[in-house]
Parts: sequence; structure tokens; C-alpha cells
Amino acid sequence: MESQKINRLKVVLVENGKTGKWLAEQVGKNEATVSRWCSNKMQPSLDMLVKIAELLNVDPRQLINGGHNDSLRQNERYFIIRI
Repeated sequence: MESQKINRLKVVLVENGKTGKWLAEQVGKNEATVSRWCSNKMQPSLDMLVKIAELLNVDPRQLINGGHNDSLRQNERYFIIRI
């Protein structure tokens, strides 16, 4: 049975030209832990997701499947209409 893809960490790292090794060094975790996050075998805590988002200079919602681009675009449309 295929595991559920909860986070988009691997994709966002690639989009930002960063590696799992780089992330592990930045957050003080070992590479195996970050690898498990990237493969969705384990999930980082919400606090850690926020820290990772700050390091990658992205909205934390971009790191979570089902909550990234669509909700961001919808919010952007809302603000454009409101202005």
C-alpha cells in the first residue's frame, strides 16, 4: 500500500536548489531524519515545518500537500479584488 504524501518537502527543496544534507545541517537533525521527512515516512512537527519554511523563504502552506498553490492563489485573488 502506498503511503500518503502529506508534505511536499522534497519538491520544495528541489525548487529552491537545496539538498536534504543542507536542510539537516540548518535544522540540527541528521540526514536520515530529513530523508524520512522527504519520503513521507515520517513528518516533521508543525514547529519544524515553520522553521523549514523560514529557511526556504516560503509560506509554510507550500510544504503541505493540499494546502499550497490553490489556497495561496485564492487568497491572492481575494486581496486583489479587495484592493
